Amino acid sequence: TLVGQAALQYVKPDSIVGVGTGSTVDKFIDALAASGIPLKGAVSSSVRSTERMSKLGIRILEASEVESLPVYIDGADEIDHAGHMVKGGGAALTREKIVADLAERFICIADESKLVDTLGAFPLPIEVIPMATAQVARRLKARFGGEATLRAGCVTDNAAHILDVRGLAIKDPAGFEAEVSQWPGGITVGVFARNKAAVCLLGTAAGVKTLNF
Repeated sequence: TLVGQAALQYVKPDSIVGVGTGSTVDKFIDALAASGIPLKGAVSSSVRSTERMSKLGIRILEASEVESLPVYIDGADEIDHAGHMVKGGGAALTREKIVADLAERFICIADESKLVDTLGAFPLPIEVIPMATAQVARRLKARFGGEATLRAGCVTDNAAHILDVRGLAIKDPAGFEAEVSQWPGGITVGVFARNKAAVCLLGTAAGVKTLNF
């Protein structure tokens, strides 16, 4: 709740804000609706967030209607000390990366358990076209030693599958993202290095800690 409130300082009045997905973001959406900050609207990265904001009276715009956003506010499953993130635990990584790419600054809101030295302890999500699932899984094993498993019962907002990859230590997030993003049949890899965080608002026992990257 505190990081959701703290993120309001990055919302410019009369702007369009990019909004991510997840339980921490739900708190931000509630705080945004209650804040009275005048907005032109929001671009959402998931059906879940769209529904929540619509119910609270926040106008939703399609990504295709917007050329740029001042900020994108979202959580992370992991974030390192340079602002690189692993995202996609909620299966919305493709739309999250699209909206993040529209934004001038990514503001990450997370609790301190998400801050890590090396990405990879959290199973890395990769969204894939169903036809390529086994092929991408084999390549992950051969190239990086990662064990990829199909997320059971998960069909994304884009009618695709999610592979969760365990056993990785991602020392070069930008290189990893660039390579895996080119594999045929992969839609989006859940490493956010090209679209890394500019700021992380970290919830700690002592309050909100601000990390600038």
